[in-house]
Amino acid sequence: MHSTLEIILKTHAIDRIIILGLLSFLLSMLITPIYTGLAYRYSWWKKPRTTAATGETATVVNHLQAEKLKHHVPTMAGVIFVISVTIVTIVANLSRSQTWLPIAAFFGAALVGLLDDIINLRGHSQGVAGLSSKLKFLLITLVALIGGFWFYFKLGVVSIHIPLMWGGAHLGWGIIPLFIIVVVATANAVNITDGLDGLAGGLASTAFGIYAIIATLEGRTGVAAFCLCIVGALLSYTWFNIYPARFFMGDVGSFALGTALGVVAMITNTVVLLPIIGIVFVVEAGSSLLQITSKRLRHGKKIFKAAPIHHHFEANGWPETKITMRFWIIGQVASVAGLIVFLIGKYL
Repeated sequence: MHSTLEIILKTHAIDRIIILGLLSFLLSMLITPIYTGLAYRYSWWKKPRTTAATGETATVVNHLQAEKLKHHVPTMAGVIFVISVTIVTIVANLSRSQTWLPIAAFFGAALVGLLDDIINLRGHSQGVAGLSSKLKFLLITLVALIGGFWFYFKLGVVSIHIPLMWGGAHLGWGIIPLFIIVVVATANAVNITDGLDGLAGGLASTAFGIYAIIATLEGRTGVAAFCLCIVGALLSYTWFNIYPARFFMGDVGSFALGTALGVVAMITNTVVLLPIIGIVFVVEAGSSLLQITSKRLRHGKKIFKAAPIHHHFEANGWPETKITMRFWIIGQVASVAGLIVFLIGKYL
């Protein structure tokens, strides 16, 4: 129990974490009107993908999103929290051992998403509005590969902790492919989840909030502050993104968030808890994978009316707000469950 007592005594560190999170929130609030003015002046309207992952016309999803996109909602608003978190981290929370890797991966993935969003805005294709899925996957994998080498060679991490078991699993250089798999999978899962007003922002806020607590309990105050900066910036963003959304985060935001979440799970040595804390992201990505697999192996037959699963519920007549808020609740309960498993594994 001495670890708990030591953390309680470090009130100055906790104060610093909270202050940086608040600064990130305020900076995002200041950036928002600047982005909004530019977005509406230059017509940064999101263009829909009219083609599904398996090549056919995405009829159901197009029908569900038609009314929303008719009102010209700007995309690429993820730049708001990407800029905010990056500035606060570089100015006040830069640490070679704790935040260099998360902020580099966060910003690198954001650049990949930004490229996709810019092509989406300027493109005139009625099929794929943006980069191809294969190219995005390749670029995000490249970001994860660089991060994996840094994680192993510079931070010297060679094992992962498994809660409720004595010790951990020694992987050696195998930590690199694990890092890549975790980061790429999480980046794509958050990107897939970003399909309803407020959904990804609310879920990511909860996940990073829990990881801020975990990092604090581990004594990684730099990582905790990074996570709370994301929470603060996301709360500002989500204020305007809840239904009816003033803007969408775009791939610049979803790829940045997903990549950072995977990196934080690895750097806090809690990767085993990530599927619990991010259960909604797992289900969303899993539903898309199941749908694609079913259509390819069963001659076009679908499991869901539309994928990812939030569109399935939409197609069944659920209001968008009901889906979002119920998924938020599931994410919050699962995140607390993940925290409990962490506490049991660490302190009991």
